[in-house]
Amino acid sequence: MTPDRFRACLAVLDWTQRGIASLLGINFVTVQRWATGKLKIPSDIAAWLETLARCHEANPRPERSW
Repeated sequence: MTPDRFRACLAVLDWTQRGIASLLGINFVTVQRWATGKLKIPSDIAAWLETLARCHEANPRPERSW
């Protein structure tokens, strides 16, 4: 997974870098390094994010006017 795709997946999921760091129980600096390409994104995390992002892309939330 490229840093660009990582950031795109977070955007699709409406997650922040701080949010995913908290969710995964890891240091925020690690996530920043993934997002900038200074550190390789682990393959299991990349696969998980791809799965979630593809699901969200294929099934967007309903647009409603309340």
